[in-house]
Amino acid sequence: MIVLDNTPRQLAMISSGNKQQEIEKKIGEALGLEMAAQKAVEELGSKGLLDKGGMNVKLESMRKQANNHQTQLEELIQKLSGSEGLDSANIQEVANETERKISEIMKTYLGDQPDSSEAIEFLCLAEGGEVTHYEVLGAMTKLVKDRKFSTKVRAILKDERKHLQLCTRLAKQIAVL
Repeated sequence: MIVLDNTPRQLAMISSGNKQQEIEKKIGEALGLEMAAQKAVEELGSKGLLDKGGMNVKLESMRKQANNHQTQLEELIQKLSGSEGLDSANIQEVANETERKISEIMKTYLGDQPDSSEAIEFLCLAEGGEVTHYEVLGAMTKLVKDRKFSTKVRAILKDERKHLQLCTRLAKQIAVL
């Protein structure tokens, strides 16, 4: 049994452990959001909700980028599991839970009879969530020794900002069709 006497060393260890868990959680959420984005585009596309104004072609490209981001994150997680001691199983558990939550949010948001406008607006909402998560994760990269992690997060964030702009532009176009 470990006895805590609040020495600076023990407090640093506790703080370090908490930061590691926070990083694992944020990476898991980002990964889950990438998974959910792909699933949302596939589901909404299969229902014909992304056909209006040719947006399905543009959003399919975005879905493929999300798949690429997922792959990049998964590779990075494996690397960081070894070099930083991150728990890849915990990260995957958070990712799966995040994907499930986003799917539920989508069902609630769209209701029983969604239209194309609601579908693209939901994707705007989801992309906004991704941008926010990557912004926060970007701030947390200072806590990780591996500089490639920071570089990768910044690159994905740049893409996610473009995705949000695309969704917003498409939502505006659909609104006036």
